[in-house]
Amino acid sequence: MGINGITEPIYFLITAIGFIIVSFINYRKNGKTLETKYLSGLAVFFIVCFIILNFY
Repeated sequence: MGINGITEPIYFLITAIGFIIVSFINYRKNGKTLETKYLSGLAVFFIVCFIILNFY
């Protein structure tokens, strides 16, 4: 394992799951705020990146 310029798609999935968990916790604590929408948007972005890297 080394840094050779290849980004593994699983990192995007792990990051997306992390953003989903954080946005869910933030939603339960504060309700629907701008921060919750931002975190959810980042989760969707990373899932789309995962799908693109995995299947295209």
